[in-house]
Amino acid sequence: MPLPILALAIASFCIGTTEFVIMGLLPEVAADLGVSIPAAGLLVTGYALGVVFGAPIVAMATAHLPRKPVLVGLAVLFVVGNLFCAISPNYWTLMAARVFTAFGHGAFFGIGSVVAASLVPRNKRASAIALMFAGLTLSNILGVPAGTALGEAFGWRSTFVAVVGIGLISVAAIAWLVPSDVAEPSGGGLRGELRVLGKLQVWLAMLIAALTSASLFTVFTYIKPYLTEVSGLSTSAVTWVLLLFGAGMTIGNIIGGRLADWKLMPTVIGTLLLMALLFVGFRQFGAIASVAIGIVFLWGLLIFVVVPPLQIRVVEAASEGPNLAATLNQGAFNIGNASGAWIGGVALSAGVSYANLPLVGAALAVLAVTVAVLSQALDRRAPVIPLPAE
Repeated sequence: MPLPILALAIASFCIGTTEFVIMGLLPEVAADLGVSIPAAGLLVTGYALGVVFGAPIVAMATAHLPRKPVLVGLAVLFVVGNLFCAISPNYWTLMAARVFTAFGHGAFFGIGSVVAASLVPRNKRASAIALMFAGLTLSNILGVPAGTALGEAFGWRSTFVAVVGIGLISVAAIAWLVPSDVAEPSGGGLRGELRVLGKLQVWLAMLIAALTSASLFTVFTYIKPYLTEVSGLSTSAVTWVLLLFGAGMTIGNIIGGRLADWKLMPTVIGTLLLMALLFVGFRQFGAIASVAIGIVFLWGLLIFVVVPPLQIRVVEAASEGPNLAATLNQGAFNIGNASGAWIGGVALSAGVSYANLPLVGAALAVLAVTVAVLSQALDRRAPVIPLPAE
């Protein structure tokens, strides 16, 4: 792994741990701050909304600035935000600290994707983005379980203190290892970044990202009751299954980068078709515990096979000003997360059983395939031009 991309991966590990570790600490946070567990759960929602609304604001505010100082600044923002989380005296200050921290999430991954792609030859750009995102996937396997265990042993605040330490390492790594002249902003500045948002292919790529994420979270949000009620697994077994999901994410991320460097849109279309079939398989065979466990692993693998291709797709479709579009794409994934959870909840409230919920996810995956096929068809009329070689 090139050292500058390693620096970005360390930061993405820190960011991923920040985002997800709170879910393992909800009982401790709720008890300490005197709120209900559902209220503590809104700290997850607050973070997601911070990502969605903060990403374009930060991207537009920094459009004219050199990329390296922006990345260092965003890493510092995470350090400060996690420090405020650790010392928050009450629920609302913790919520404010979470939202503040999330403002840098989308912008970091968006700008970091552009930087990572610029550090390697054209035929390795998707793999470079995948390497940066490897920190995010590893946070689910290492950071979240370790952070949860630390919080249970020494109090939830200790977890955020530990994340501050990792964040300081990422700040130093970016400042030391990332070249100063990397991926400088285009001469058009903010106006140039906004201009590329008029491109249909940019919006189609973001729509695919949102639908892909929604298809997963329609079911994955409710995976614990599914596995316990339909598959017959114990609550303790679900924890290990989720770790397996994280392992699948890590493997899929690496595979996705390599496949996208080979055939980008065929990788997206083929993976989404496999996801749709996997949902149908979950509906048919999810009651068999061993099959359900295998499907969850494949879920994690497939969902991250499409992440690097979709990110590089946005970067290349918005090649004249990719930073804002790449940042908005991170917001699109988070919109998919939230809307998928909502769609799944609506379906359950309407009487759809847990066993049939995967069919809703399959329908969304098929819709994502449809948009991807349309995008590829438009390529034949007006091809997306890759970023120029460095």
